[in-house]
This record gives sequence, structure tokens and C-alpha cells, in this order.
Amino acid sequence: MLVLIGILIIIAGFLLRFNPLLVIMASALATGLAAGLDIAAIIAAFGKAFNDTRYVSIIWIVLPVIGLLEAYGLQQHARSLIDRMKGATLGRLLTGYLLLRQAMAAVGLTSVAGHAQTVRPLVAPMAEAAAEARNDALSDAQREEVKAFAAATDNVGLFFGEDIFLAIGSILLMKGVLDGYGYQIEPLHFSLWAIPTAVAAFLIHGFRLRRLERRMAQTPAGAETGA
Repeated sequence: MLVLIGILIIIAGFLLRFNPLLVIMASALATGLAAGLDIAAIIAAFGKAFNDTRYVSIIWIVLPVIGLLEAYGLQQHARSLIDRMKGATLGRLLTGYLLLRQAMAAVGLTSVAGHAQTVRPLVAPMAEAAAEARNDALSDAQREEVKAFAAATDNVGLFFGEDIFLAIGSILLMKGVLDGYGYQIEPLHFSLWAIPTAVAAFLIHGFRLRRLERRMAQTPAGAETGA
């Protein structure tokens, strides 16, 4: 029963709000010692687990790169690009990104775009610049709403696009559950029935983006007078 001490350490560590990484490491170390392993064997187990799942950590390499690009003016270049494109309105820009995000998710490229690597450094600044092109008196609340819609557009595109891909986890989960109840349904059928939902989501969110564009073109009461 001593090997269960790791569970108690995790519970106590989370209740005391210690660093989660340190709590997990202490739990694993205590469990290994209780199981009769020496320190070298425990460290070797840590190394093997990291090596077996190293592909999961690759995404974190992107974050420092994005930080460096932002430090050297990535957002400013994105905004200047929109300034030079006279026909790039807020609604058209976010609708185009929605279509792109859905299309990439539909073929399994769910990690190509995202909040950290695309929305924050590129899409949100470009959307804000497009809104300013129609209304240079945007309030802070309007700017935050534009950023929120940029993030929401990524969510909608990914969520309703990925179910079209045959090998996505949600489809495989549904197939496994239905197989357990005796219903044999091919993954292709799930994908085909996800297409009307994706189209509906695109139309509905596209309409919301159109309304956002019109709303952002209106100067808030008191903005011109500085109230």
C-alpha cells in the first residue's frame, strides 16, 4: 500500500497550492522509492517517458520563436500589411480566416494555426487594424471585442472543422461507443454528417462577423469629445 503514497502527495500538494510540476515530481519520486526502485532507476524512467512522448513538447518550441518575432515587430508588420490592403475589412478578414481554419481542420491540420501561434501575433493585430481603417476612434472596449472575436473565430473554425476529418479523436470515440452498443457505423458517415454542421457554423459566425464590422464602424458615444 506504500506505493499509493504518491496519490496522497498529489492531493496534499494541490490543496496547499504548491507548484504542480514539483508536486508531480515529488509524487513520482516517492512512489518509485516505495516500490523499491533506486534514484537512478527513477530518473531513467523519467527520461524514457520524456523520450517516448517528446513529440508532445515540440509545440512549446514555437512559443519562444513567436516571442522573438513579436519583439522584432511582427504585430506592427501585420498591421501595416492591412493598412496597405484597402479592401481588407474586419468582416472579410475574419471570415477568410474562419474559412481557412475550417478547411485546414477538415484535412487534419488542427495544429497549423491557433491562439498562441496565429491569433495573438497576426490575426488579432490585423483585425484591429482593419477596424481602425473604418473608425480611428475605437474605444478600449471595442478593441478588446475585436480581439475576442478573433480568438472566437479560431475556436469556431477548429471545433466545427475538425469533425470532418476521418481520424480525429471525437469521431473515433463516437465509433467506439456505438460499436459497443452494436451499431456498426463507418467513420466516413460521421464525417459526411459533420459537413452540414460546419457549413451552418460558417454562415452563422460569418453573419456575426458582419454585424461586428458594422458595430465597430460606429463611434461610441462620447468618444469624439473624450468623455
